[in-house]
Amino acid sequence: MTEVFELEAFLPYRLNRAAEFVSLRFAAQYKARFALTRPEWRTLAALGSSDRSMTATEIGAHSSMHKTKVSRAVFGLEQRRWLKREEDGRDRRFEHLALTPAGQQAYKELTALASTYQAELLSMLGAPEMAALSKGLSAVERAMKNTRRPGDS
Repeated sequence: MTEVFELEAFLPYRLNRAAEFVSLRFAAQYKARFALTRPEWRTLAALGSSDRSMTATEIGAHSSMHKTKVSRAVFGLEQRRWLKREEDGRDRRFEHLALTPAGQQAYKELTALASTYQAELLSMLGAPEMAALSKGLSAVERAMKNTRRPGDS
């Protein structure tokens, strides 16, 4: 007898649906308050959480975004004067990106919004479920570090 495939039980499908639900609810908040796109938020978050400047390639790897999305996000943040570029002295193909003081302030305000949203999620899910979810995601993240992704050489 052939086993029936249950899409609703397929982990990648469930993770994607859950991630979209959680992400879109937060996106609505930062879009309403700051008019940011998801790639702009993710780029700002990557730069703000780093203790150094980053290249666009590093931002893409950190946030799992395609270079085109990172490029557009960098441009958008630069237009707001939240981001500055500095050419690499050794290799002119690379630029080091960092937040300006205005960008750092925006990041501070966005992290406060994120903390409030995190508290909403905790309230919605409950502490035991949030802890279990965090534990499960940690296991997936450990596996990610130990596994090569398709397309990696």
